[in-house]
Amino acid sequence: MTSFAAIAAAADRLSGHARETPLLSSPFLDEIAGRRVLIKAECLQHTGSFKFRGGWAALSALTDEQRHRGVLAYSSGNHAQGVAAAAAAHTTPAVILMPQDAPAIKIANTRALGAEVVLFDRAKDNRDAIGADLAEARGLTLIKPYDDVEVVAGQGTVGLEIARQAADLDVTEADVLVCCGGGGLTAGVALALEQTAPKMKVSPCEPECFDDVTRSLAAGKICRNEASAGSLCDAILTPAPGEITFPILARLCGSGIVVSEENAMRAMILAFLRLKIVLEPGGAVSLAAALFHGDQLSGPATIAIATGGNVDAALFAEALHRFG
Repeated sequence: MTSFAAIAAAADRLSGHARETPLLSSPFLDEIAGRRVLIKAECLQHTGSFKFRGGWAALSALTDEQRHRGVLAYSSGNHAQGVAAAAAAHTTPAVILMPQDAPAIKIANTRALGAEVVLFDRAKDNRDAIGADLAEARGLTLIKPYDDVEVVAGQGTVGLEIARQAADLDVTEADVLVCCGGGGLTAGVALALEQTAPKMKVSPCEPECFDDVTRSLAAGKICRNEASAGSLCDAILTPAPGEITFPILARLCGSGIVVSEENAMRAMILAFLRLKIVLEPGGAVSLAAALFHGDQLSGPATIAIATGGNVDAALFAEALHRFG
């Protein structure tokens, strides 16, 4: 299992490679939320999302032989880019399985980072079977997007930064909202804050119809989503919480918060207008929860992790037209 010690070790390996992203604020957003809101801008991380942290943590933990043979990852785009960038820096071959309906910018960026992209139809194809065949044929090491001990440790470094940065602002008690797919970032942040800021409560945030983590926490067991696609929040669409991550979420997290696509897009534009940052829908779900679901929050302040900014221009333009 991932531990605080693993997160601290990942932080050492990430030092000088990952950016320490800022903790932003806006009085306009505070007014909407009715409380103090701080935004951890992981959209400004290398490759445009927090996933670079987990990718680097996992690559840097491999043996030289494993790195020489190469790595395999499954992703709709952000984990793909994080692993591809980390692999390129380690001169490691990378093969990325990506759904055909992933945003075009994510596919293009992954290829530009030097990875071999293999596309599949997520509604028809068996991703795991395709990946297993590739891994066996080429001797590749699989780096899972969230159910991987080193990936969770890398994502947990976000929590270390939040604790330090929030303390500098005299914030030691808060609701920490995390855009959540399989739970890698949420679990890592929760583990980090358990040790460094125990008065902070972590809550996973998900889009409507893909609220597997929220339902799993309520049921006390892993629940799956019926659909595998069909939301603009592609970055956080997963079948179910992970076997590694769910026990951590169940022990440390509060109830999940479910938001609409419309509110996610509205939060995207508010972030652009008030913070001057670009978010993708899946990366704005936590901010949407902070702004529009205050009745589910109890802390004196809210910290929302803006997890990614890899949005297609056409979708961003549509959101700007509707909510700008």
